[in-house]
Amino acid sequence: MSETYDFLFKFLVIGSAGTGKSCLLHQFIENKFKQDSNHTIGVEFGSRVVNVAGKTVKLQIWDTAGQERFRSVTRSYYRGAAGALLVYDITSRETYNALTNWLTDARTLASPNIVIILCGNKKDLDADREVTFLEASRFAQENELIFLETSALTGENVEEGFLKCARIILNKIESGELDPERMGSEADGDGASPTAPGVFWCVVPLSADSHTLDHLDK
Repeated sequence: MSETYDFLFKFLVIGSAGTGKSCLLHQFIENKFKQDSNHTIGVEFGSRVVNVAGKTVKLQIWDTAGQERFRSVTRSYYRGAAGALLVYDITSRETYNALTNWLTDARTLASPNIVIILCGNKKDLDADREVTFLEASRFAQENELIFLETSALTGENVEEGFLKCARIILNKIESGELDPERMGSEADGDGASPTAPGVFWCVVPLSADSHTLDHLDK
């Protein structure tokens, strides 16, 4: 049975390797913590239909590999993205220091108007924190980002991050700032296996050919 929705938003989950991007996506799609949290090799894809301000919105989410050797390939997935979660690990200053590069990629390769939520992940490991909430808040303010600290383990603020991003995009569409015809994609998740009504999940290897990528990405 075909899904119906008012809007389709393409999202990215970006940031350095080891920040918990796949775990955040898994928590949002499956509502549980991903135990086998190896580094993403390629791109993980998931989608979920949610209600945002009375509208039915399908979120089509691409989690890109964070390791440097994959970045030249995963950059091709930025096209058409309306929103992104930019993730760092609060216990790793190295991942925080890399945020500017990820932010530049998103605004250059996706759109200068892409809506970005900064996520300080692993909030459950506060005792090992290397990046303060205040410092990250200032970075977010200076770069016009919304900021949340999240925990993929407990689920804290994970759903809020995705829904807040979708809400801002919807507000910008309704105000005329964004044109829904020029963003996102129109695929219905074909090729992804359903795990629940309105939820799809798959992994796209880096070796996938252009036809496969275009089919999922349109």
